[in-house]
Amino acid sequence: MDFSPRQLAALAIATSFAAGVNVYATVATLGLLARFNVIELPASLSVVAENWAIASASALFLVEFIADKVPFFDLVWNALQTFVRVPVAALLAYGAASHLSPADQLLIAALGSVVALAAHSGKMAARVAVAPSPEPFSNIALSFGEDVFAVFLTWLATKHPFIAAAIALVLVVAIVAVARVVIRALRSVFGGAGRHARSTAPTAGP
Repeated sequence: MDFSPRQLAALAIATSFAAGVNVYATVATLGLLARFNVIELPASLSVVAENWAIASASALFLVEFIADKVPFFDLVWNALQTFVRVPVAALLAYGAASHLSPADQLLIAALGSVVALAAHSGKMAARVAVAPSPEPFSNIALSFGEDVFAVFLTWLATKHPFIAAAIALVLVVAIVAVARVVIRALRSVFGGAGRHARSTAPTAGP
């Protein structure tokens, strides 16, 4: 599939979101699709189709597949992956936009990093919510679903980039909306607790 500039921008957005969820699955999927000539990536992204890149991404995906399903350890793992998912997503977006002007290429790279950060933040929030569950199956099911979604969205981005980008952007909006609701609720709770503490505090005598 030969991508137009707009399709490349959509590809960058969708793969950035997928990378924010599971960067190793995203890179491995792109590499395998290019290796087996299912898609033709821009020359700037041809490195992901190299044997060493596919092998490395696949090996790290297997490590994450296990680490991401261990309750509480997955929180530490995902926190560390912040320093991998967002930068790699920005690089993928930058490479996907290689046919655009330098200014637009930088803009797409910045957008890709923001999209990846939103996806990563949503994943972290979901993990924090599930972590207190006494049984491990919720965590495992959530992690497995994320793995499948990352692979699916990456594949969809190579076949129907506009649809994949639309899905990614809708999810970003949903994550931001939920985050705002949670922040407002927390402010209301802590603000109300602070006012109650001040109202019940004993007053100093004359």
